[in-house]
Parts: sequence; C-alpha cells; structure tokens
Amino acid sequence: MEHYNMNLTLKVWKQKNTKAGGSFETYQVKNISSEMSFLEMFDVLNEQLITEGKDPIAFDHDCREGICGMCSMYIDGRAHGPWTKNTVCQLHMRAFKDGDTIVVEPWRSAAFPVIKDLMVDRGAFDRIMQAGGFISVNTGNAVDANSLPIDKKDADAAFDAASCIGCGACVAACKNGSAMLFVSAKVSQLALLPQGQPERESRVLNMVAQMDKEGFGNCTNTYACEAECPKGISVANIARMNREYLKAGLSTEQ
Repeated sequence: MEHYNMNLTLKVWKQKNTKAGGSFETYQVKNISSEMSFLEMFDVLNEQLITEGKDPIAFDHDCREGICGMCSMYIDGRAHGPWTKNTVCQLHMRAFKDGDTIVVEPWRSAAFPVIKDLMVDRGAFDRIMQAGGFISVNTGNAVDANSLPIDKKDADAAFDAASCIGCGACVAACKNGSAMLFVSAKVSQLALLPQGQPERESRVLNMVAQMDKEGFGNCTNTYACEAECPKGISVANIARMNREYLKAGLSTEQ
C-alpha cells in the first residue's frame, strides 16, 4: 500500500468542563503520514499546541489496540470514524485524503456528560454493570472444559455478546441515545450460560432499572447501534433481553 503525507483541517469540539458551553475550534496539521493512527495524529497536534503554549485537546485512550474501548470519538458523523467494526485507535489516516476537513466530537448523550473536550463520563455503564451484581457459582480450581456441556450455538452467542468492550458507540449512534445494545450484550452473555442461571431474573430486572435511571433513551429498532459497534454486537441480543425481562417480570408477580 502506497505511503503518502497529507495536510488536514480539523474541526474539534472544545469544552472546558461539564458545566461550560463548548464550541468547535479549527486546527491545521501538516505532513501527516497515511500510516499514522488517528490517535497518533492527535498526538502530533497536541505536541504542536503545547509547543505554541496552547491547551492540548483532551481525549480518552488506553490500550490503543482496539480492546479497551476508551478512544471514543465521533468522526465526520460516525462513531469511531468511517471504517466499520473498528475503534478510533485502529483507524488509520489512509482513510482520509490530502486536504480533507475532519470534524471530531465527543459522544452525544445526556447519560455521558462531557468531562473535557472529547472525554465523556461513561460511569453510567459501570453503574449498570454493578446493578447486575455477581454470579454465585463457587470458585476454585479450574474444571475440565468438557465437564460442563454447553450447546455450541449458545456458547458462540455468549462469546459474541461477551466481546462487547463497553465503548458507548451504540449510545452515540442511536438517535434516542439508547443503551439497549450494551445492556443486552451483558445480560445475554450470562443468561446463555449455566453459570449465570441463579441470578438470571434479578440480573436483567436490576440492570434494566439502572439503565432507565441513568436516563438513556428507548430503543426503536433502527439498528444504528449494530452498524456502528466496533465488535459487531448483534441486535438479536436486544430481543433476547426483552424476552428475559418479560419472563423475569412475570415470575416475580407470581
């Protein structure tokens, strides 16, 4: 693949804190390698701003390997940018052309207040997970993998659901700011496995209640969440969670 350098215009959301108003600031970056990651390009820009005595752009990052989900940016109207099933840290500058103007924003959701610039507080996801509680299976030495038979279809579905990295792209992409894809993935990965059965009903009821408490919107099945999810989490999990919630509700009423 041919390597090339480019000059770009960046329009980046700047916001001092949660209570302050924000606005777009325009920056010029030059000689950006097509082989840089998007975050490396931001590193170059921040070094430039620091050299000029200006405030660098605050953004989240950690692993830079597409694992942790911290690199949450809304780029040119898409969560994590133009590539599908991809995180910002794995987005390379060859996705853009010389002379492009790139618009970068934080996740937009009332449940994800802006901390500063492109950083948002995703503590709501943590509180939903905490509401789900623990599983009560005994720990100890690892058992043989074949001693607990699980249907392959269920095992595969649980594994796929467990691949959710909790980045929040589903919320950012949804016109309603719904967290249903995230919550349903976390509910599904345990509802499908024997280890998750003892707390199966209380888990889904508590997690959905916390999701509503956090102020996320409702799901209206536009599938934008699945389309923008960097791990390709299926909306089939949402249907599964709805069934789990209905059965748990009926069970508690009896």
